[in-house]
Amino acid sequence: MTQTGINGAPAKSPPKLPTWLGLLLADKFATVAVIFLCLVAIAALIGPALLDGVASKVAFRGRNLAPFQLDHGWLMILGSDSLGRPILARIIVAAQNTMMIAAFTVVAASCIGAALGLVAGYSRKFLSDAILRLADVIMSFPSLLLAVIVLYMLEPAVGNLVIVLAITRIPVYLRTTRAEVLEIRERMFVQAAKVMGASSWRIAFVHILPMVLPTLLTIATLDFAFVMLAESSLSFLGIGIQPPEVTWGLMVAQGRPYMNQAWWLSFWPGLFIVLTAMSLNLVSNWLRIVLDPTQRWRLEKRRETTNG
Repeated sequence: MTQTGINGAPAKSPPKLPTWLGLLLADKFATVAVIFLCLVAIAALIGPALLDGVASKVAFRGRNLAPFQLDHGWLMILGSDSLGRPILARIIVAAQNTMMIAAFTVVAASCIGAALGLVAGYSRKFLSDAILRLADVIMSFPSLLLAVIVLYMLEPAVGNLVIVLAITRIPVYLRTTRAEVLEIRERMFVQAAKVMGASSWRIAFVHILPMVLPTLLTIATLDFAFVMLAESSLSFLGIGIQPPEVTWGLMVAQGRPYMNQAWWLSFWPGLFIVLTAMSLNLVSNWLRIVLDPTQRWRLEKRRETTNG
């Protein structure tokens, strides 16, 4: 039945949100996670330009100030470190290095792994076996142990850290892409493309790759959290980013000697690591549901119930 307004004219229905935004709002945990990740991304982009000088300024009179003492300024709300530098400013500045390393690593590993997976899944057996053996060699070494060995021999710079972590994550995307390709290559639209004379490269990268991207996007979101934790672990061990550069993992390591008398030095950066990893896992779970037609109806039904 059509709703009418005051003058008898049909009432205007409220404007509909974009589909993806409506599905996001239907999952409250994912919504909060996306908001938090957006704040972290903004801090990583503009934080160093605004607070780099404050985050590196030494003030020995304000060493190890406890948190929530607003009489020293709002930047001291989380306390100060052993050199009197505000922890909040350092966390904001450190977000850039932490996010940049994770982002570059995931992009490099996903692009290389997806390309090799497409070739392995849609090529002759010899080339496919050679690529799989390469993945087996990489996976035979524990990722963190391989990173520790390589970074111990090389300079622990940002570039080396990205390269090492990316190499250890390539097999994840390679094997996932190959498994998807082996199933998709037997579908009718691929056979039709063959009949139309499309080349193998065109079929793989134009017809099959878009079908694999949703799965790769979900994995990349989860892998972002794993890489971030791996970088934090390496920095905590002292073979990751070195001072004067700073990451959340390095801040945790620098606060370790003061755990008994200044717990906040390690607690706050550790909390941001946990919250970011948890938010990425929530977003990944939301993406998995949204990109799966057999499960998406749950969010659609919840959205319709909310809109009433």
